[in-house]
Amino acid sequence: MGARLNMGKVQPDAYRAMNAMDSFVKNSAIPPLQREMIKIRASQINGCAYCVHEHTGDARKLGETEQRIYLMSVWREAGPAFTDEEKLLLEMTEEITLIQQHGLSDALYDKAIGFWGEVRTAQVIMAIITINAWNRIGVGLNMHPAL
Repeated sequence: MGARLNMGKVQPDAYRAMNAMDSFVKNSAIPPLQREMIKIRASQINGCAYCVHEHTGDARKLGETEQRIYLMSVWREAGPAFTDEEKLLLEMTEEITLIQQHGLSDALYDKAIGFWGEVRTAQVIMAIITINAWNRIGVGLNMHPAL
């Protein structure tokens, strides 16, 4: 498959809107490494090699270990490698990313509200929505990481 259009050049207003969503997420109460975890897990599920490459690199710059990055796709089987809060983030990321299965379950939603409250839960949901949108740009436009 050959090169496809550059969204930022062809539709700069749309790209600016996506960047505004990124800015919202960046300025949220979600810690930077947790934001990268959301991005990595959603990108793994969506098969966006470009985003997996970018966000694993960003996570490493923030101090994430190679081992935890490798285990993120199998976090349920990774035992104590992830905290309860991180497991909640990863599970929410999966349920919202795989929305066609059943969406965000009431049980997980209630757990998030109990853990973070409404504001932070809303921020996590927006972070998941944002990376899913970026993944659709990356996969839809056949973007590949520069290695």
